[in-house]
Amino acid sequence: MARELAAGGLRVEQARVIVEAVDALPRSVDADVRARAEAALLKLATEHDARDLKQIGKRILDVVAPEVGECHEADALQKEEARAMAAVELSLREDGEGRCHGRFTIPSHVGAMLKRHLLALASPARHTEAEMRDESGDWKPLRRRMGEAFVEYVERYPTDATPQTAGVNATVVVTMTLEQLLAEKATALLDDGTRMSAGQARRLACEAGIVPVVLGMKSRPLDLGRLARLFSKAQRIALGLRDRGCTARGCETSASGCHAHHDDPWSKGGLTDLANGRLLCPRHHRLAHDSRYAMTVHADNKVSFVMRT
Repeated sequence: MARELAAGGLRVEQARVIVEAVDALPRSVDADVRARAEAALLKLATEHDARDLKQIGKRILDVVAPEVGECHEADALQKEEARAMAAVELSLREDGEGRCHGRFTIPSHVGAMLKRHLLALASPARHTEAEMRDESGDWKPLRRRMGEAFVEYVERYPTDATPQTAGVNATVVVTMTLEQLLAEKATALLDDGTRMSAGQARRLACEAGIVPVVLGMKSRPLDLGRLARLFSKAQRIALGLRDRGCTARGCETSASGCHAHHDDPWSKGGLTDLANGRLLCPRHHRLAHDSRYAMTVHADNKVSFVMRT
């Protein structure tokens, strides 16, 4: 290999890939097979760059020793997949100007699936010419169309497939008055405290990830009294809007991470209605049912726990 490097027939990055590929061969592979693998990769380096060589190197045993190549490839792929899963991460950040920025690392096969889905949504065959042009009339670049496809992908995720937390689908709740719903220019409140235009809310009310709560009109019954022990989905949404999260003083657990608690226990005649319900995180919910602690409800609907003496 040194001779090829000195002669200029092999690049440094190609040599590095070849060394790594040979070193990655299993210990059970003898010196003769290693030498044949190196020779084969040096020959292939005349036709392939370092990136291609890296992929070829993963299967070089199929060329020089097919009898052990398949077994080695399976082991290598399992280790690679395990490393990929261990590195999975996603971060999202609001910039305060109506935009969310994010970065993610996912396994290659998941990335291929996501890309295939988004390319299908971004396909020109699904859009009119006007939709393919930007605000200045130019053709939208692929990255813009892929971004719009991702927005569509999230907004139209089927409701019946969304994951649930404490019995409620992972949805965004939008609150507005009837006047705001009908007005041409108005705003609506999201359950995380941010706002959007009423027009945007009206559009999203038809999509999967939005639950519209319009004040001043008839809706599903929120008070079930003694008809049911567990709070309904509609009640859970209403509790989330009212309590915003765990009602224990000092607790910052969001509504999606809370349980619905009966102040007067259902087992002792308490009603399953909003007046008798509150949100508590799992820790404070356990305290509420622990006889060693006394729960006090304060004027602001917050609660505190004190150990009984």
